[in-house]
Amino acid sequence: MDMHNARDTGAARVEDPWHDALASGWGEPDDTDSAARRARPPAARAVYTEVHGSAAFQEVRRRYRRFVFPAAAAFLLWYLAYVVAATTAPGLMARPVVGTLNVAMVAGLGQFATTFLLTWAYARHARLRRDRVALELRWVTQEMMRGRGR
Repeated sequence: MDMHNARDTGAARVEDPWHDALASGWGEPDDTDSAARRARPPAARAVYTEVHGSAAFQEVRRRYRRFVFPAAAAFLLWYLAYVVAATTAPGLMARPVVGTLNVAMVAGLGQFATTFLLTWAYARHARLRRDRVALELRWVTQEMMRGRGR
């Protein structure tokens, strides 16, 4: 593995196959590093293809989808119900609940509460159901990239 000290060379070489170089601003396509960029991808592509087909990777994706799709659909329905109620039933939304607090304000505050609750639930689900398997998969991938895991 060819790692450089970032203070000595002014740049760090990242050997992480999951690192998105373009998103981070490093390794943007130009003519200076095109040979190095062409030299490494076949090995990374083969490792990614093998990992992508693995049962562990599919399990992580399945667990992710089983949480995210229903949660996103439920939140979208809740949001649309608020918008539809606000436009089609202004009398209901204007009905006072406590003092000057009306149904629309309670539902609007409920939107914020739901957002925070959903964020907490997602983080908890990731921590309890996906993170350990994903970290193990990442370790296997790193070992494969070093040529020790196949």
